[in-house]
Amino acid sequence: QVQLVESGGGLVQAGGSLRLSCTVSGRTFDSYPMGWFRQAPGKERDIVAAISRSGGTTTYADSVKGRFTITNDNAKNTVYLQMNRLKPEDTAVYYCAARPVSFDSERYYLRTTEYDYWGQGTQVTVSS
Repeated sequence: QVQLVESGGGLVQAGGSLRLSCTVSGRTFDSYPMGWFRQAPGKERDIVAAISRSGGTTTYADSVKGRFTITNDNAKNTVYLQMNRLKPEDTAVYYCAARPVSFDSERYYLRTTEYDYWGQGTQVTVSS
């Protein structure tokens, strides 16, 4: 059974930074493409960033390009989301997700339906 545990959320002022972590346990980590999603109250869960299982390919939502960076560390079974220059509109619960099967090591995935395992979520609140 795969388990994902997120950490690193919190309250920060606009312009500040946070780093989210997601540690995977239960199976071989380096087989997984990973994604970070976020969901604000009353809204759908949307993709923020995604990374291929090789770590060589990444993509970002337009709203976070140039401010957020997704990386993985296979030795630690962990994927990170570095968030800089945070804005109040970044406030949401952030979820990491893992997809257990991907034959293309450079492919990333953008839809919630393409992921099978999810973390419990971590709250990020950005004050103005």
